Amino acid sequence: MDIKQLIQKYIHKFKSLWGNLKSHQYADKAKSLWKTGKIQKTSRISYDVVWSVLLFFLIITVIGGVFAGGVGAGYFASLVKDEPVRDYESMEKDIYNYEETSSLYFADDKYIGDIRSDIYREEVSLENVSDVLKDAVIATEDEYFSEHEGIVPKAIVRALVQQVTNSPIQSGGSTLTQQLVKNQILTNEVSFERKAKEILIAMRLERFFEKDEILEAYLNIVPYGRDASGSNIAGIQTAAQGIFGIDASEINLPQAAYLAGLPQSPSYYTPFKNSGGLKDEAGLQPGLNRMKSVLSRMYESDYITKEQYDEALAYDISADFMEEFKSPAEKYPYLTYEAEKRASDIIMEHLAKEDGYSMEDLNNDEALKEEYSVLADRALRRNGYQIHTTIDKDTHDAFREIAQNYEYYGPDWTGYVEDPETGEQVKKTQPIQTGGILMENDTGRIISFVGGRDYNEDNQFNYATQAERSNGSTMKPILAYAPAFEKGVIQPGTPIADVPKTFAGGYTLNNYGGGYHGIVSARKALYNSYNIPAVDVYSRINDQDPVSEFLKPMGFTTIGDKEYANLSLAIGATTKGVTVEENVNAFSTLGNNGKFADGYMIEKITDQDGNVIYEHEPDPVEVFSPETAYLTLDIMRDVIDRGTGAYLNSQIKHSGVDWAGKTGTSQKYKDAWFVGVNPNVSMGVWIGYEEGKSIQCPSCSLSYSQRTQKLWAELVNAASNINPDLVAPDKSFERPDGIVSRSYCAISGMLPSELCEEAGLVRTDLFNAKYVPTEEDDSLIRGSYVMVNGSAVIAGEKTPDEFVEGDGLTFNPEFLKRKGYDKLGDLSILFPRTNREAWEKIGLPQSEVSSNVIEDDGENPAAPGSISASGNELSWNSSGSNDVVGYRIFRANNPDGSFNLVGSTTGTSFTAPDNHAVYHVKAVDYFGLESSASNEVVVGDVAGSNDKSEPEEDTERASEDSDEDTGEGNNGGNNRDSGRDNGEGSENNEEENTDDDNSNSGD
Repeated sequence: MDIKQLIQKYIHKFKSLWGNLKSHQYADKAKSLWKTGKIQKTSRISYDVVWSVLLFFLIITVIGGVFAGGVGAGYFASLVKDEPVRDYESMEKDIYNYEETSSLYFADDKYIGDIRSDIYREEVSLENVSDVLKDAVIATEDEYFSEHEGIVPKAIVRALVQQVTNSPIQSGGSTLTQQLVKNQILTNEVSFERKAKEILIAMRLERFFEKDEILEAYLNIVPYGRDASGSNIAGIQTAAQGIFGIDASEINLPQAAYLAGLPQSPSYYTPFKNSGGLKDEAGLQPGLNRMKSVLSRMYESDYITKEQYDEALAYDISADFMEEFKSPAEKYPYLTYEAEKRASDIIMEHLAKEDGYSMEDLNNDEALKEEYSVLADRALRRNGYQIHTTIDKDTHDAFREIAQNYEYYGPDWTGYVEDPETGEQVKKTQPIQTGGILMENDTGRIISFVGGRDYNEDNQFNYATQAERSNGSTMKPILAYAPAFEKGVIQPGTPIADVPKTFAGGYTLNNYGGGYHGIVSARKALYNSYNIPAVDVYSRINDQDPVSEFLKPMGFTTIGDKEYANLSLAIGATTKGVTVEENVNAFSTLGNNGKFADGYMIEKITDQDGNVIYEHEPDPVEVFSPETAYLTLDIMRDVIDRGTGAYLNSQIKHSGVDWAGKTGTSQKYKDAWFVGVNPNVSMGVWIGYEEGKSIQCPSCSLSYSQRTQKLWAELVNAASNINPDLVAPDKSFERPDGIVSRSYCAISGMLPSELCEEAGLVRTDLFNAKYVPTEEDDSLIRGSYVMVNGSAVIAGEKTPDEFVEGDGLTFNPEFLKRKGYDKLGDLSILFPRTNREAWEKIGLPQSEVSSNVIEDDGENPAAPGSISASGNELSWNSSGSNDVVGYRIFRANNPDGSFNLVGSTTGTSFTAPDNHAVYHVKAVDYFGLESSASNEVVVGDVAGSNDKSEPEEDTERASEDSDEDTGEGNNGGNNRDSGRDNGEGSENNEEENTDDDNSNSGD
């Protein structure tokens, strides 16, 4: 059937209805009056004449009506000629295609509220609407609903006449069916064409749909003004909930009458202001009057009895109105906005996938991505999705309260900052902000989070998921130590020298608080958060791009492709910073045996029909081996037990929980962190000013690090109270089979040697079994050293002990050179600050120890020359040989007496034991060979002594040799002494160096 035939059919039907109406209204009435005889009596005109006249006019009226009807029908046809013939499927799609607001849920299906929308609507089936409410709507809006076939002609004519005559009473001529067509298929345009199409479609709609289907659709689309929060609402279920706080199935008679009266003028009759809360008494009165009108119609239409009518009029409907409440966006702003954003991203991907696009396609085409982003946002607000989050309501409520009421953030900062739009300096006051996240390790499920201290018009920023800040020393375990463990470069016991060092590119840095700590284990360096060792470790692996290998697989998105080359990245000096979520997610990887489970907040999304369109499925990715994860965690246990996080021990209420963690401070104290991990969950907290100012506070009772740790503890304590099995488990991190305990030498990290044991420097720690040391320590040697030509040389087997310096043990020059320690001006800086006793048993050369080999020429050294005495003080010139290690002094009672050894020295002077004797000196070389005796010198009065001068030429030669050698020897000795003095002075100066601005990162 084409549109012309369809129009003719409806014209014929319209004519028939019109004819019946006319015949009934006029002909029957005239006949009835005539039969009473009143006309005859009054007019005294004969029956036949009167009847003929009346019949004439009746015929004229019918003919005129048919003519007018034909003209009207033609006009009607012209108005609807472009209207397509709608089939059942298209009309079904249209009338049920009403916008339904998507809803948010906490974990365990606890309702949060609806997504932000211009109008809120929740669909309801007719069977869940009370009968009295249906009766009220029909009595008010369409009394012939059960009888008509889409339109009521007399109502249309009445409305048309009222409109043409500009009547003060406008009753309206639309049935519920027409109203449904106007709202769902057509528009609200006021025109004869739209009205004609409305009539046509309404009559066709009645052919395909049952009355209950039409009524259900109408009740779900009609607007009902505002709810108690001030939000615009539509649909009877939303109205019942938003106005009375009950379901549509629970509505009583007075409530039904009130709701049924609202659609005529929703904003005028609604009891609530647009800002939320009840109107004043005068503002409520129009709605109450309208309710009485509805009750009156119900009574007149026999839907209720007189008794019910009177009771309903006396009912105090105002007592049923909802008290003002906050919308989800007002009560849970951080959660609502974050969940909306994540849900929109998921729906965008879903819609794109339905159209054959992948996320890669969208990411490569900005315009395409923007298009689907808009579609997703529209679908989110119109399609009635049920969005189930991972957030635990009780924990989230507790976190919000703690974040808002915490007393130890520190003071507000007031100062001048640059306006990003004008570039001018403007005065600003800002509080310390915070962000935090609690996450399940094995799934990535975000249990709760802290988006900030307070969400308001001036601060709508989520510091847990949006703020990109330097993560300071919390970067050390995840970028430096764990990757180095994974590659076998170091292990927890590996010794690392915390000494002054210039790295590649001339990069230097200081430790937090200044000073150096000597050779310490990787374990100690990490739990005390030393900066130099962290960079040292990272410098050994950074050329392998550990950012791409480890950080990016753990979800870090803001670190540049080439940023791995920046050594300061190891201590958190990133270009852009990282989010709290990213940082905590990385630590949760360690708690999940090295497997990264991406953090997520949306558990599931279903459509209006309950179909699951998205459900999160964890897909863990292995980043570290279980052995690496365990070793890193074991060190981070020490952070809390005895390191920079030890303050927590006085704050955590649930004892016995196997927590591991890491503190962090960024450059100039702009950011402070603490991230903790236990076998089930990870929790991280950040504090700092929005504009990045120092959070140090000398007047505060707690340091900035303690303030951070205390906040972390309060949040964890609350979460543990609410869900102890999850947040405070009684199990410990499981030690992998690949972890073993081994002893090692604290100097080198190698297997202990006998000399290392003798020094008391054997330590024990955990190792990945793949990387246990296999070679014996060679850092120490026996025999210490001797001075040869002003240089320290390792003593040989034949070197006389009397000239050997040290306590029997000294550093192996080859070891020192291999480690680069030979370049240090003072080797004593290698000694740790604490537990120095064992280290101090190692003899330290006073100058650089040479690894040169002394060749044995087999000849005795040359004798020393120019011996002389001044009082009891003997002195002489050095031997001319190059392998001399010292001198022996001999004494005799007289020149002809027997000479006996009375002392030895490595210098060129000696104090005689008495002043009545004769002395001479012999040089001793590296291999123990002695020179001939020097000339003799008499000290004091000795019988038979003669002046035994050397030949002139020999004296001159000896003098020349002595001057040269003495210069070298004395210089060497002076350098040696001053080196020790300078070393001690340097160390003291370094300890006093607390220029924290150069530290780059803190604890």
